[in-house]
Amino acid sequence: MHVYRTHKCAELRDSHVGDTVRLSGWVHRKRDHGGVLFVDLRDHYGITQIVADSDSPALPILEALRLESVITIDGEVKARSAGTVNTNLPTGQIEVFARSVNILSKSEELPLPVAGEQEYPEETRLKYRFLDLRRETLHANIVKRTQIIRETRHRMEDIGFTEYSTPILTASSPEGARDFLVPSRVHPGKFFALPQAPQQYKQLLMVAGFDRYFQVAPCFRDEDPRADRLPGEFYQLDLEMSFVTQEEIWDTMEPVMAGVFESFADGKKVTPAGQFPRIPHSKAMLDYGTDKPDLRNPLIIHDVTDHFKTSGFGLFERIVEGGGVVRAIPAPKTADKSRKFFDDMNEWARSEGHAGLGYVTRKGGEFGGPIAKNHGEEGMLALYDAIGLGPDDGCFFAAGKEEQAAKLAGAARTRSGEQLDLIEKDAFRFCWIIDFPFYAWSEEDKKVDFAHNPFSMPQGGLEALETQDPLTIKAYQYDMVCNGYELASGSIRNQHPDLMVKAFELTGLTSADVEERFGGMYRAFQFGAPPHGGMAAGVDRMVMLLCGVQNLREITLFPMNQRAEDLLMGAPSPAMAKQLRELNIRVVEQPPKA
Repeated sequence: MHVYRTHKCAELRDSHVGDTVRLSGWVHRKRDHGGVLFVDLRDHYGITQIVADSDSPALPILEALRLESVITIDGEVKARSAGTVNTNLPTGQIEVFARSVNILSKSEELPLPVAGEQEYPEETRLKYRFLDLRRETLHANIVKRTQIIRETRHRMEDIGFTEYSTPILTASSPEGARDFLVPSRVHPGKFFALPQAPQQYKQLLMVAGFDRYFQVAPCFRDEDPRADRLPGEFYQLDLEMSFVTQEEIWDTMEPVMAGVFESFADGKKVTPAGQFPRIPHSKAMLDYGTDKPDLRNPLIIHDVTDHFKTSGFGLFERIVEGGGVVRAIPAPKTADKSRKFFDDMNEWARSEGHAGLGYVTRKGGEFGGPIAKNHGEEGMLALYDAIGLGPDDGCFFAAGKEEQAAKLAGAARTRSGEQLDLIEKDAFRFCWIIDFPFYAWSEEDKKVDFAHNPFSMPQGGLEALETQDPLTIKAYQYDMVCNGYELASGSIRNQHPDLMVKAFELTGLTSADVEERFGGMYRAFQFGAPPHGGMAAGVDRMVMLLCGVQNLREITLFPMNQRAEDLLMGAPSPAMAKQLRELNIRVVEQPPKA
């Protein structure tokens, strides 16, 4: 007999009744029924009920053990009586009568419970992550994460992609976030950077003739945490293809992403491959108020600026005269809603930092509210007819500068869809957002800067860079969006050295700057670079959606907290003086904050 187990804790069935078995695991729960003790023994695979009574020498030992102690049980498999069968457990038809018990490791009093999965402070959960990971839901999420990654790898290999590993120690890159720097001991005063993404390396692989690359790549960005992005590191499905158009990339990756989601969706609907809508960025911002639209929400935003050029509602008329816009967000079938519903939406908008959210009510064809009263019956009928609203539909309005109005309208669309229970249940709805602006105006730096990936190909090529207003140039750039989350971002790349230099010159860099900062790619493009493009899909966000959680900490093994601290390992921590001397580094004490 094996020293620790003949079976795992999820294997025993009624066919094993009468067998002598050995199980090992953690004491998950104990229930004392007056001289009869029931113990749920748990391992990675599942749970088996152990029973001990006064006839078992194991009884006093099990009674004295704390939960989460690790033990080995020898015993006999018995059938449970009909009234005690647990249909929620694969092993629910049997129990093991304990003949003997061997304590492998005693547990101290627990800082947080494992069984039951009660809510517990995040700081405690992260400090004792090894205990938190024993909890059923988190444990299952981590297993599911691994299965999703494995399936993704198989699907990429099946369509001709090969996985290549790119360096972790590299040079700083302009990915839009702060780098993590690593000091070089051999080269005093110089630093490596951890890669924000394998962007340059995967493009160099295409130049080197590797046609279809992919990698489940760790990426490192020194940025503030968010619910959908952890501080420090994250993983992405990184890929690149040669001799392709952006349409071919979309057609290649839709079956992969849809297939992975279908495999793990637990019956939820998934947008079929070949049917992902392709929405221009400008249309997404107008119709949804965001470049990450949740297509489960049927509401469409409408631009109604022209309706308020001349209006009795002076506030909107003045906004339009000043170059602003007015956006309308439908609130369908709200005739039964009280005035409070609309007022609460207005208060919500103010709590989000906006001036307010205007509204019109309508019941049985009769309009209500200050906007309708001042705009007039005729004007409201024309507006409602233009955007397809009916006699019992309300409407919200976001007005102001275009960017601000779009942002408020997008947020109001989401909230209205939630409040009115319009969001499609149990579905993953994908789309592509395409034709992103190549450049954007940086208010902070007072100059034109790249709106997204600086290595993208501008639509129109060199001619567009030389003749167009930079802020009108589009890029062969695209995002894959699912349920309001950006799952992937990619582009067709710029592989011409003269075009690369010109693109950066418009942001204020010189040819010498480009050669210094991106020398590897700049040189490579002078020796025959194929047309190429690709994308990177966020593995963590994919898993988060498929596990149905709202926070990446629920699908990550050892995450940091909101202050970018690893409470389990005590990182970051001060370096020893010897280490700093070897690296030629001196720590500068910061003055205390006022």
